[in-house]
Amino acid sequence: MKKYITTLLLCAAQFSTFRSALPLGSSKNFQLPLSAQCPVQNTAFQDGERLEYKLFFNWKFIWKTAGSATLTTRASTYQGRPAFQSDLITRTSGRIDRWFCMRDTLRSIVSTNIVPLYYHKASNEGGKNRFNRITYSYQGGKTLTHQYYRSPKGNITEVDHQAVGCAYDMLSMMLRARSYDPNQFAVGQRIPFQYVDNANLKTETLIYRGIREFTTEDQQPVTYRCLVFSYVEKNEKGKEKDVVTFYITDDLNHIPVRLDLFLRFGIAKAYLQKATGLRNPQTSIVKTKK
Repeated sequence: MKKYITTLLLCAAQFSTFRSALPLGSSKNFQLPLSAQCPVQNTAFQDGERLEYKLFFNWKFIWKTAGSATLTTRASTYQGRPAFQSDLITRTSGRIDRWFCMRDTLRSIVSTNIVPLYYHKASNEGGKNRFNRITYSYQGGKTLTHQYYRSPKGNITEVDHQAVGCAYDMLSMMLRARSYDPNQFAVGQRIPFQYVDNANLKTETLIYRGIREFTTEDQQPVTYRCLVFSYVEKNEKGKEKDVVTFYITDDLNHIPVRLDLFLRFGIAKAYLQKATGLRNPQTSIVKTKK
């Protein structure tokens, strides 16, 4: 649980990162082209957006409230130039807090055309403190990253990576992905993506599952039309398994409204509770019950 609970929300919007390179009728095993360009027009979010989530955990058929998460985006500057700053704060609470206390704060700064510039994550998970910082630069069609990572034991690692095309931290990946139109994905399509975290550069895979409806379980239920994706990993035997299944609103906002996280000892879920400051109308809402 401690490995994935923060990335539960971040994986939710990565589904469309490479939509711009997908032609109609493209293969289910899409490969990122070497000529990929990082700048993209922002069509999904604006200054002042705020998304609030409630986290749940299932243990032996019993659901427990696990905590909350807040994701905010605001206009900012970086090295004297206009930018967007996005912050994700995740906190456990109640009984889960006594079992496994987590206090995570993530920050990503991107240009106005959603090119990653800076990222850091400060975490206290189960009493273990970590800090990860990434700075980006660009040269000759490559993304150059410098990573600083401090482990819970205080060991410091500094490393440079080069990625052909675009590379992202989890938070900047989400900001970029929200501006793409995923309508040309085929069910079962596999989408690889590159990201940097904890002094590593990795390639992972998302699979598009299709369109489904999701109804919230609060006092005033809302039904959303959603695009469903799974984030998958391979185990030690090379067998692929789902890590996260997530539901994204099928509108221009592309907001994650539900996420299911599959763990060895249970299931965790995140449900959207409140969304304010949205840039576009919520046309994915099928119905509301008052």
